Parts: sequence; structure tokens; C-alpha cells
Amino acid sequence: MQPSLNDIDDMIVHEKRQAALEYQNEAWADGMADGIEPEIIADAAIAHAIRETIRIQGEQGAEALLESLRERMLAGEFSPNRTLQ
Repeated sequence: MQPSLNDIDDMIVHEKRQAALEYQNEAWADGMADGIEPEIIADAAIAHAIRETIRIQGEQGAEALLESLRERMLAGEFSPNRTLQ
């Protein structure tokens, strides 16, 4: 059985997310190595992400993204102690 176009699109998005996370991890490590506190790196990354989202999708798009992130945070998705089953 061959994967559908939606499956292929999902795989491509997943691979792009993985690559983006690797870039973010490298930038984070570089900042830490330069003595920048993690809170400052996080603030700068979030602010940049919000600015770019507003530029691309407008304020409503950014608001929707923030609400989605809030729900995911409250569900524990970003918890360092989270265990996957």
C-alpha cells in the first residue's frame, strides 16, 4: 500500500519540524556557550516567533498560535518530566 499525498505531506512537515528543532537547539547551545541566560534566550526566541507569525499570519493567527501553545502547555506537552507511553 502506497502512502497517500496527505501522508507524504505529513512526513515532510514532520521532517521540517525536526530540522527546525535541530537549528533551534544549536542556536540555544551557542547562546548558552556565550554566557546568555536561558530565560533571555527563551524570551528572544518567543518574541521573534511571535513577530514572524504576525508578519505572516496577522495578529489573529498569532493569537490562535498562542492559544494552541497555552492549551498544549497546560496539557503538559512541554513538561521536562513528561513521559511518553
